Amino acid sequence: MSNKAVINTDQAPSAIGPYSQAIKAGNTVYISGQIPLDPASMEIVSDDFEAQARQVFSNLKAVCEEAAGTLQDVVKLNLYLVDLEHFAVVNKVMEEVFQAPYPARAAVGVKALPKGAQVEAEAVMIIGD
Repeated sequence: MSNKAVINTDQAPSAIGPYSQAIKAGNTVYISGQIPLDPASMEIVSDDFEAQARQVFSNLKAVCEEAAGTLQDVVKLNLYLVDLEHFAVVNKVMEEVFQAPYPARAAVGVKALPKGAQVEAEAVMIIGD
């Protein structure tokens, strides 16, 4: 018997491929990559990098909450940036949406992201005991 559960919320963009927004296995939640799509329109929110970063974290937050957690429960965050020149901006936004202790993190420069996004984030969250 599997203790795997699908996490899905309409407060975050629906999957644009054959994947789930998140999968909960035991007390660990694996959150799929979130790009800066507005959940209602499924369009990129803005050309502005900071606005895109804020939307990505808003989408992550919505998935965390649907799984009965918060951004503070995130233990690992992987960021994908089309332009690593935006590293300082993403750090600034992270300092606003997370509190210390911050999650472990990787930031990777990539050639392109789906739908022309400039930033994507995926996360692992631990909930409960």
